[in-house]
Amino acid sequence: MPVELIILPERGLVVVRYSGKVTIEDTLFATKSYLSHPEYSAGQKQLVDMSGITGFEKDHVQFMKMQAEKAERLANSGLQSLVVYIAPTAISQDLSAMFVRSWIDVDAVVPLVQHFEAEALGLLGQSEKTIDILLATFAR
Repeated sequence: MPVELIILPERGLVVVRYSGKVTIEDTLFATKSYLSHPEYSAGQKQLVDMSGITGFEKDHVQFMKMQAEKAERLANSGLQSLVVYIAPTAISQDLSAMFVRSWIDVDAVVPLVQHFEAEALGLLGQSEKTIDILLATFAR
């Protein structure tokens, strides 16, 4: 699956890893899985790794519809969530820019884009320098 979701409740953090060609359906499935997960908590910080993306579905109407649904859910939580995208390639920067633009008028989401894992992790208050090291810390 092009979207992997790992919740680290001890850190109040969700790690989302995209790979290959990403579709809106993949993102919707991951979002629904996250929201129904027993370790989901409103306001969790999100680290979205887009470094493995090779392409993405460019249906802007469906994308904005999906984001509007997510925005409504987040706005109703009354909490703010920091979302940091790792986008080291041109294609990942294009996709992260779409996500950031979709959050412009949503006070519940603070989106940031970084090129490197260490910087993204630091913005989220994590001391690990890579996602793999972070996840190894919580290997279950």
